[in-house]
Formats: sequence, C-alpha cells, structure tokens
Amino acid sequence: MTRIALLGAGGKMGVRLATNLKGSRFAVDHVEVSEPGRERLKSLVGTECVPLDESLARADVVLMAVPDRMIGRIAHQIVDKVRPGTAFIVLDAAAPHAGEMPERADVTYFVTHPCHPPLYNDEIDEAAKRDFFGGVLAKQHIVCALMQGPEEHYALCEEIAREIYKPVMDAHRCTVEQIAILEPALSETVAITLCIALREATDEAVRRGVPRKAAIDFVMGHINIGLAIAFGIFPEGRFSDGALHAIAQAKPVIFRDDWKERVFDPQAVLKSVRDICDPPAAA
Repeated sequence: MTRIALLGAGGKMGVRLATNLKGSRFAVDHVEVSEPGRERLKSLVGTECVPLDESLARADVVLMAVPDRMIGRIAHQIVDKVRPGTAFIVLDAAAPHAGEMPERADVTYFVTHPCHPPLYNDEIDEAAKRDFFGGVLAKQHIVCALMQGPEEHYALCEEIAREIYKPVMDAHRCTVEQIAILEPALSETVAITLCIALREATDEAVRRGVPRKAAIDFVMGHINIGLAIAFGIFPEGRFSDGALHAIAQAKPVIFRDDWKERVFDPQAVLKSVRDICDPPAAA
C-alpha cells in the first residue's frame, strides 16, 4: 500500500486533505507540530498524529499541506530523511517556481492546485452549490505538473491529487511555470483584483444613492452574462453597441496599455512567487 506522510495535517488545508484521504486506498501518517492542530485533527477527522521522522522514514509520498513561505525551509530540513524515489507533492507552484525546493535528483517533485468549482456548472444539490472552495461536495478541475522525477510518478501523484481535491473532473497537465502563470498572475494578480474592483465599484454606486440590493443584483447579473459572452459559453450572445462603446472608452481609463506585459512577463511572475515565499519587509 502506498504510504503518504501528510505534513501540516492539523491546519485548515491539512484537515481538508486528511478528511478526503480517509477511507482511500492510501495509508496516511498524519504529522502536525502544534498541539491545537493535533486536537483539531483528532476532533474533526478522528485520527492521531505520527512523529515526523517516523513518517518520513516509511513514506512513499510526502504531501506538504504547509504555507508557501515554509515549504522551501521544511523541504530542506527533511529531504535527506526520505528514501530514494520518494515523491513530494506541493499544493502551489510558488515555492517550486521560485527555486525553493532542495536539489536531490532521486526524489520526485509534483505540483498540484485546485481550479475551484466553476461558475457555470451542473450542480443541483443546494449544499454543493454553496461549496465555493471545492473539495467537499462540488465538482472541480485541477492542474498538475511533474517538476522532476520518473514519468510513472505522474499517474500516482495525479491519483492522490484527485483524491485530496475530490470530486474532480479534469486534471490538466501543465508545467510548473504554467501553473505559476495561472496563480498568482492570472487568478490573483488579475482576476481576484478585478473582483475586488467590482466590489469597490458597487460600493461606489451605493454611495451615490443606488439601493445596495439593487446594485448587487444588477452587477451580479451583468457579470454572469458578461463572462458567458466573453468566454464563448453563450455563443449566440453579443455585447450591445452601447456596451462595446463603453468598453472602448473605459479600457484606457482603467488599464495601462502595457498591463498584460507587466503582469505576465516571466520575470514579473518570478518576482511575484518569490514575494509569496519571502514577503518583502513592510516600509
């Protein structure tokens, strides 16, 4: 049986992963350094923890459910304690793309990250509709990358990724650099920033006298149809001439001409992941 050492098992993400791995075909050693985390794991998942060195000595896979800024440091501390052929699964591309993983040629590095449940979906269960994060009831896609290691490890690590993020639809194979483009560049630097801008714009409409519920209902509906048209999900849909004129007028006001080059330039992406792993000191 494949044995997984789940590091950070008592944290928020660790508990999610431990819950989804429970009852799977994998044997899991849960590792948690904090007493509150151990108590949380026992209370929510019903399992005890295993000492770190004991878990590493027998692990086939090390699943790192720890914060991005700690991944590199922890990986360097433990990499010499695992057997040749051990696979490390990291849940974000930041540390691997930033060069934080230790050099050891006989271990595997695999990166995976959830896409989260899609906006347009076929969920009919009300609880699944409210599973916005995923990994509980709502179906989601995931992305995966084999950074180093034998090709046969890809299938094993993808199987584990599907288990921890279940229920999973597509598992998209990417490179580590491509996952870093997806997050933080596409999803956080652009998409979530625009989400915050939409909220701030809605608040401004309310400040100028629009009833809050009317403003929220109006913008949510327009986001829904706007995204459906923009991404070809509603192919028969078209933006009106008035909307196209407003877009043409607004883009140079809201966006810099070179914003895509500035956000997606490889050096910009690299700086972003390095800042995630080692946040710059506050001025």
